[in-house]
Amino acid sequence: MDVRNMDVTSYGPSVHRLRVLFATSELFPLAKTGGLGDVCAALPVALAALGVDIRAILPGYVSALDTARGKRTLSRLPSGGTLLLARTPDTGLPVYLLDWPELFRRPGGPYQDQDKRDWPDNLRRFAAFSAAAAALAEQGDTAGWRPELVHANDWHTGLLPAFLALRHGPRSPSLFTIHNLVFQGNFPLDAARALSLPEALLTPDGAEFYGRFSCLKAGLRYADRLTTVSPTYAREILTPAFGAGMEGLLRARAADLTGILNGIDTDIWNPAADPALPVPFDADHLAGKRAAKAALRRELGLDPTADGPLVVGVNRLTEQKMADVVLAALPALLDMGAQVVLHGEGDPGLEAAFRAAAIGRADQLAVRIGYQETLAHRLNAAADLALTPSRFEPCGLTTMYAMRYGALPVTRKVGGLADTVTDIDSTQTGGRPGTGFTFDDPTAAALADCLRRAGSRFRDPIAWRRAQRAAMGRDFSWEGSARRYLALYDDMVVSADAPRSPEPAFLEAAE
Repeated sequence: MDVRNMDVTSYGPSVHRLRVLFATSELFPLAKTGGLGDVCAALPVALAALGVDIRAILPGYVSALDTARGKRTLSRLPSGGTLLLARTPDTGLPVYLLDWPELFRRPGGPYQDQDKRDWPDNLRRFAAFSAAAAALAEQGDTAGWRPELVHANDWHTGLLPAFLALRHGPRSPSLFTIHNLVFQGNFPLDAARALSLPEALLTPDGAEFYGRFSCLKAGLRYADRLTTVSPTYAREILTPAFGAGMEGLLRARAADLTGILNGIDTDIWNPAADPALPVPFDADHLAGKRAAKAALRRELGLDPTADGPLVVGVNRLTEQKMADVVLAALPALLDMGAQVVLHGEGDPGLEAAFRAAAIGRADQLAVRIGYQETLAHRLNAAADLALTPSRFEPCGLTTMYAMRYGALPVTRKVGGLADTVTDIDSTQTGGRPGTGFTFDDPTAAALADCLRRAGSRFRDPIAWRRAQRAAMGRDFSWEGSARRYLALYDDMVVSADAPRSPEPAFLEAAE
């Protein structure tokens, strides 16, 4: 979808196009370290298709400046940064870039250097970014565009709602989305004090969090409304087991919290038109999926005559994703005759352990450390089963990608995974056919039992085909989720008594 050529005349001359500023630290293809980049690329485009006049704002990383198209300078900020306006190369989404060489033009990634060490001045970097976004929200740009609502995402933008809320006088309402509550942006309190941030932020009623300063808590505390990325996760984070220390604040704000399941870009993740695949396929014509499996076996040196399921895990190798449990369950999985391919990166110890496990079993187990986008597409296309367990999971885009390609998930019934996968053997599906295999306990025994159940079902081609068709038929497009966001936006704007202030926000405070 390309927003540059989008026809919005069908909304009629009397229909107001809501103006929204969408603040994020990642936006594919300008910057991406994980699912946040995919979500923050696709949701604004889906909202634009519904008639929203939406613009993103992103730090001016080297990758963003190199990738964005049509860059032009709008204004130079008093603190040293420059605000640019550009478009994404794929969808034409308008994006403001905060070009501040000292803070963002660096080697490495958005948050870490080339050795995967956090930048020591991350608080200053993202406070400056949030301050610039707040100034844009309050003043508008030099061409006269000014948002009516601000949508901030994850801890990197947590100070944005705070800067808006702590202004005296009218302001735009703010929405803050939690993509993963565990990543909180916590820093020494003295580091926040050194930025001369408003004193109210440095107290327990503000963003102080067990003696530290939490950017995430600032967003949770000061945004007008909160969302997270699945209904089940929205309920889970109100409990100590999943609340990561924020459950008290979240319970206090439960009336303002909504869970909206993420979607996926069904143009990019489309087996019927995916250039990464040897042969396209769809739910009614699966010859291409068989071709993808054969090609992957040749590529990775797996036994082409094996008759067990091909089990693929495209995931981070971390404790959250239960990589330690997968490692412990590997012997049982291999003993049942499955072939396994793991692709991802994460904990160095787990990476090394998976590499060691593959030694001597190259015809049955392949491990590829790192992440390659086209390989991820080919793996999903080839897979019979997708290994996507998690100790906690806000949404679970990887599971949606797998189902779209006819790979049935083996996953834990938690968070967004519980909202996404219906167990094939469940007796309480409400008439909806099963789309995968789920288990409850985060243990190797529970995972191995679930995999054995899946392997048994694989031997029944009629039942397997029925499950594949159900999985591929699930609608994970962004339209439904975007409509729910738009309804929330409309409610916030209608109920807010918040016209904008012409005064700048805390731009100098982030110097």
